[in-house]
Amino acid sequence: MNLSRLLPILNPEDYKVHTAYYNGTDEPLDVFVRDRGEWDEWNTWRKYNDRFNRPYILALIDFYPEPDIWLFGGIYEVLTRTPVNYAHSYTIECVPDYEDLVGRLKICFPTASRIDSLRLEEWIDEMFISELLREPYSGERFPGYENISHDFDKLEVIFQNNRPDWRAALENVKGVYLIIDKNNGRKYVGAAYGGAGVWARWSCYVETGHGWNDELTTLIAQRGLDYARQYFRISLLEYYPARIDDTVIIERENYWKEALLSRGQYGYNNN
Repeated sequence: MNLSRLLPILNPEDYKVHTAYYNGTDEPLDVFVRDRGEWDEWNTWRKYNDRFNRPYILALIDFYPEPDIWLFGGIYEVLTRTPVNYAHSYTIECVPDYEDLVGRLKICFPTASRIDSLRLEEWIDEMFISELLREPYSGERFPGYENISHDFDKLEVIFQNNRPDWRAALENVKGVYLIIDKNNGRKYVGAAYGGAGVWARWSCYVETGHGWNDELTTLIAQRGLDYARQYFRISLLEYYPARIDDTVIIERENYWKEALLSRGQYGYNNN
């Protein structure tokens, strides 16, 4: 079904389409999930030529888990503009008529180019409804224990939004995990055991960036939490039911430290 059936826009020539995609630092989908205010700010950016100076913005978010799919990010009215190039110089206000679709409506738009502003009247006939989610998108679905290998910033969004599928899967299992520093290739092998499952252990990393491990604590103290967001990737190497004895987890942790050479010059483990 064409998008215009669900969004009956009478004067499309009054709208520009903002196709938001990776800017070299952030994925707009991650921005939308972690902070709606930050996502609103993405739509206030004005480039040097103030492309398509129009009263309304239809915002689309690159839904990077699926090719050619965009998440509806809202319709904004442009209230004021200031003559500043390359700055957040629009003052905008979200149009409430379509607020219940924000973050829920997925749009198939395969011909969208990497031009971030398009004339709606030229493209609306090529936008089709792909799916309507029951609730606003709040992060990646749990992919299965064997498929957890995620950058820190992606996990941060999942944990901060308390994704119920992830929490249910991880809070009652113990396990051994790997942190790789993509900046230098060094590795850290850790374990979740005792009374805390993997969810609780990783929540500590999300909060601190280091999980109170000595060398990682020193690194984050020097470089800041943004270093973890930019360079850390966390993988689950093994998982076990919560009832298993902690000695099994500790033995497997030591095995992976030896196998991956995560002590000394190759890693951040110091024991």
